[in-house]
Amino acid sequence: MENLEKKKSVLVCPLDWGIGHATRCVPVIRHFLDQGFRVVIGSDRRPMAFLKREFPELEFVRFPGTHVIYPQRSLMVMKILFQGPKLLSGIRKEHKMLRKIVGENGIDLVFSDNRYGLWSEDVPAIFMTHQLQIKVPRYLGMFSPILQRINYGVIGKYTECWVPDFQNHKGLAGDLSHPERLPERLHYIGTLSRFSGARHLPGTGKIPPFEILILLSGPEPQRTILEETLLSQLQDTTIKTVIVRGITERQEERTFSENIRIFSHLESNLLQEYIRNALVVICRSGYSSLMDIAAMGKRAIFIPTPGQTEQEYLASYLMAKKIYFSMPQKTFDLIYALEMSKNYPGMVLENDYKDLEERIDEVSRKMRNEE
Repeated sequence: MENLEKKKSVLVCPLDWGIGHATRCVPVIRHFLDQGFRVVIGSDRRPMAFLKREFPELEFVRFPGTHVIYPQRSLMVMKILFQGPKLLSGIRKEHKMLRKIVGENGIDLVFSDNRYGLWSEDVPAIFMTHQLQIKVPRYLGMFSPILQRINYGVIGKYTECWVPDFQNHKGLAGDLSHPERLPERLHYIGTLSRFSGARHLPGTGKIPPFEILILLSGPEPQRTILEETLLSQLQDTTIKTVIVRGITERQEERTFSENIRIFSHLESNLLQEYIRNALVVICRSGYSSLMDIAAMGKRAIFIPTPGQTEQEYLASYLMAKKIYFSMPQKTFDLIYALEMSKNYPGMVLENDYKDLEERIDEVSRKMRNEE
């Protein structure tokens, strides 16, 4: 009887390439907690700093991933390919480290957000990704079938695969989450945002009026390059702007000029108010950012990370649908983008989280039956 009443423990591990995967894990963590799980978070660097602020009461274990070096120019895919041996070594290393963490922390279930080495022979493991189809540049198209087989081969090692998108009408991520062939044991759980329902909340009225909110994110050096690009163009305007640098390990605020305020990081409850009050949001077209913008129903301008094919696809896909305007970083023109974005109204996409709740409930039921 004592074993039946014991809380089940889930280890939640987001990919640590930027904080996007950590932010989209927030609603997943909340629902695991709501359904009685003990949640342990395995992370490192900025994702860990972010999640410690969101969930200071939870347990954390340092679980480093593979540090990928991003190029200053747009040859990202080639750079990643050259780091292939390093990535494979990192996957084997984190798989070995997982077994130790599971044993030492009494873990009953592993939840991996896009970390490929976290399947387990000892406990059930869930893999979450919106990239069932990995986009490659046209000049590397011959490698696409090979990458797809590798991707599905690794996903097949997990107990289940969850996709943070809606199943119908190609959802929000288009071909990325709706390829022609799907892996086995796949479940769509709807989009995930830490801001779900926040667009309906009343504001505090304490934020000074402004027009543009810039959300910087992603790995270096591209985060800094975009920050410098936007600041140089803003200096020639009188547009009231708020910039959130996406540096979670600091809590700094400064005034860059009379019209520009800069925060290193904002807590989620304050950030949602800034998003709500902005006329337009400028950010990367990473999928987590896109889910947050859609949850808040805001107009946005997307600037894909150069060479990051997933972001380039999402920006192009949603611009073709006349939902969000986007421009490449290399040719970005702030004034032109602001004017053009008026023709792209954005969208509202809300999730009642019933699919996620049902999946967690089903996983819990299977774990109880296997005892």
